[in-house]
This record gives sequence, C-alpha cells and structure tokens, in this order.
Amino acid sequence: MEKLLPAEIVKQIQDVFKELKHPVQILFFGSAARCEYCDSTRQLLEELTEISDLLTLSLHDLDKEPELAKLYQVEGKAPATVIAAKEGEQITDFGIRYLGIPSGHEFTTLIQAILLVSGRDSGLAPQSRDYVKALTKPLHLEVFVTPT
Repeated sequence: MEKLLPAEIVKQIQDVFKELKHPVQILFFGSAARCEYCDSTRQLLEELTEISDLLTLSLHDLDKEPELAKLYQVEGKAPATVIAAKEGEQITDFGIRYLGIPSGHEFTTLIQAILLVSGRDSGLAPQSRDYVKALTKPLHLEVFVTPT
C-alpha cells in the first residue's frame, strides 16, 4: 500500500513531535458499511502514530461499538477522530474531535491538537482561563471547516 505521508513530511513531523511531553491516545471511529473516507483517514492516523512512541491509536467501528461511540459523542459520524490524553490505561477526553478526514489545512490543526494534548495545557491566556472558570453552564463549541 502506498504511503499517504511523503518522507519529507514525515521528517518535518518527527521534528515537531520532539516537543511531545506526555502520551496521547488517538481513537478512530469508522464504519465498514457507510464511510467514504474511513480507509484513508485510518491509514493517515496509522502512519502518523508510527512516528512517535508517545502516540497510540485504537480503531473502532461505530456499528459494532455503539456505546463507545456514544461515550465519545461521535455516534453516526464516520470517520471520526478523538484526540485524548493517556496515562497508563486511563484515557482523559478533552473533547477534541475531527469529523471527516483531517487533510489539507486540517492536518496542521490535527498536529497542533496532538501537541496541545501532549503538553496537558490549553495555552489559553490568563484572562481566558478566568473567563472559562467563571462559566456556570456548559459551553458547546464547534469549529466547522469546508474543503476548498
């Protein structure tokens, strides 16, 4: 099978991944029955997680593991990728999701999300942290990107 990530891109990612501090769990949710980009997304994540020992990938089928998909709030959404922290067997979900294939500009965002989760710090300014602490109701934030 032909690699999706060219050697020069892998080298760049290796350099960036030198900044990884703590383990990251990447959960892939696909569907064998109904998913145009699942194979490509899975392959991309497999190639990416091979670059660092601090990255672990687990593969899940939405149809065979509906409770897990519900737990991670990706039911019915394939392909879906969850970026989470990993400490031993403990997985901590920070709510970072990618729906669809994270290619193009989204690939850079995926790399940044992995670095963010690995560092275990949001990078928010102190005033933003204070604002978030003051929230009294849950806040649901979504960012949508369309291919160009």
